[in-house]
Amino acid sequence: MRRKERTAYITPALHGPGYLNHPFPPEYLKLLVTTAMPFGKYTGRMVADLPEPYLIWFKEQGFPPGRLGQLMALCLEIKLNGLEALLEPLRPNSSRR
Repeated sequence: MRRKERTAYITPALHGPGYLNHPFPPEYLKLLVTTAMPFGKYTGRMVADLPEPYLIWFKEQGFPPGRLGQLMALCLEIKLNGLEALLEPLRPNSSRR
């Protein structure tokens, strides 16, 4: 079985109006692992645990306004760049603190 080739996505949402036009606050990394998705198919799941295809779908449709949209855009950037391991020490049940 052939591995599905990943498409490179550039996320202008991190630089566009209404999103992260400035360096994001460091506490946003902690919020990714402590903020639950308030609606939709993945209600109750932490933003950091949302599947990449779901985040890509939101990017194409438009992230929600406000902090939730900023967190989702940031989470997508982290996932696309393979940086999920950065969030592990920040998780509430992490053995490393």
